[in-house]
Amino acid sequence: MTDDKQFKMLHTMIRVLDIEKSVDFYTRLLGMKLLRKKDFPGGRFTNVFVGYGSEDTHAVVELTHNWDQVEPYELGSGYGHIALGVKDIYKVCEDLERSGAKIPRKPGPMKHGTTHIAFIEDPDGYKIELVDLDTRKI
Repeated sequence: MTDDKQFKMLHTMIRVLDIEKSVDFYTRLLGMKLLRKKDFPGGRFTNVFVGYGSEDTHAVVELTHNWDQVEPYELGSGYGHIALGVKDIYKVCEDLERSGAKIPRKPGPMKHGTTHIAFIEDPDGYKIELVDLDTRKI
């Protein structure tokens, strides 16, 4: 067993093709704040951290842009998704769709459960699960 103070979730990193599109998606459409951005010219990459609160108190998303990458990344079969809790999932999805977000799984009850979920995609095709906090039962 580990002491709950020994480990802390810090961030999830995903590689993105167009850093500006990705920052816009996560900040404007999903309401995250741009927490920090740093270019690493020697390594030819940029790291951007976005989230809903300070990295001291919240897990965040790290967007990594490799400057020489010209082809979209292969997402692989091991990656699942990032999950975000939302209130009024149907309205949130309407607003996101109106703003141009792709919603491959429209909101509704999950299979074999009562929690309402939806899946959206970021500009690189990464899946983001939206979980309705009003119907969530764990």
